[in-house]
Amino acid sequence: MRFELFVAMRYLKAKRRQAAISVITAISVVGIMAGVCALVVALAINDGFREKLVNNLLGATSNINLIRTQNDGIRHYEALTARLSKLPHVVAAAPALYEEVLISSQQRAQGVVLKGVDPVREVKVGDLLQHLTEGSLKGLSETFPGADPIIIGKDLAKSLGVFVGDTVMVTSPQGALTPFGVVPKYKHFRVVGIFDSGFFDFDSTWAFTNLSAAQQLFDLKNVVSVIEFKLDNVYKADAVAKVIRKAAGPGFTTTTWMNQNRSLFHALSLERLVTILTIGLIVLVAALNIFITLVMMVMEKNRDIAVLRSMGAKKRQIWTVFTLHGLLIALVGTVLGLALGYGTSWAGQHYKLIPLQASIYGLSSVPFHPRPWDGLWIAAAALGVSFLATLYPSLAATKLDPAEILRYE
Repeated sequence: MRFELFVAMRYLKAKRRQAAISVITAISVVGIMAGVCALVVALAINDGFREKLVNNLLGATSNINLIRTQNDGIRHYEALTARLSKLPHVVAAAPALYEEVLISSQQRAQGVVLKGVDPVREVKVGDLLQHLTEGSLKGLSETFPGADPIIIGKDLAKSLGVFVGDTVMVTSPQGALTPFGVVPKYKHFRVVGIFDSGFFDFDSTWAFTNLSAAQQLFDLKNVVSVIEFKLDNVYKADAVAKVIRKAAGPGFTTTTWMNQNRSLFHALSLERLVTILTIGLIVLVAALNIFITLVMMVMEKNRDIAVLRSMGAKKRQIWTVFTLHGLLIALVGTVLGLALGYGTSWAGQHYKLIPLQASIYGLSSVPFHPRPWDGLWIAAAALGVSFLATLYPSLAATKLDPAEILRYE
């Protein structure tokens, strides 16, 4: 063991005449531990919500959407879908038709987005229709006298007061032109399923029917508004979108899941930054405690410093002793903080320690997702701040005059 490290460890373990130094040292260790632990747990929660949000969004929506720049719909979509589905990284493709409609029951009416889909292909690009709490996906392929099938969200069903088997009326603003103006077109639909996505916006404002029923309602025969794509790597969406636009030809544009939710993910990133800055103040306060500890130690150990200098210790070695002493305090606190932080995150995820109301948040508990990389940079930051706090006291120790200190001994 090097001389400097040996002395630094002896100072850390030795009993001191001034109890205040021991108390401040303990506070420094606890402060570093609390700051590191709080950062690990806070970032684990942030990453947990982000991961859950991304998974739910990717399940509810497609990775890439191909639309017409003139918003006049996509014709000959079957051939185009078959051709584009063979592009690299494209796992599945499905045509769909979106329109805003008014859906009404005997109790009330509400504006929603009605999406006409091919049930077989739709479940390959998104799993929204796989989260059915009532009814069956096969119902979208069935026919009923005087009505077409429809699947609605749980919050929409609750708002309308309808259940599986009930009939609702859907009114489209894309009606027929008459001498009295445009007359909205309406059609009856039978509820064959209710889905629960965990997102209030989807569950309260979305409904699904089969593609042919939607085309009849909107008078858009052999036309779809979008072709949706699912990729084998969602983070290649921008690159694949460029390939799809080029393959589709002029008159087409694309949107990706990242473009559609850019503001949401920006808010999460900003929240992460604010969390780091706020909780990082705990580590800064603990580093100031290390500074105070070393200043008081230099005052207490001035005779030891003088003796070591008289025995041949160099200024650099004295500086190293007190710097290592401060870093050892930070290291103990950092290791304890990482162990406590990752242990708390594991327990929070495994035992669901923080429950949530699923009907409101869409989650039964707060998700924890601790990442090893976060622990590495948090430890490096804590040790780096602590190192800066040791510079001045360690430098002050090297400037003590051993002759002046030992003169009166």
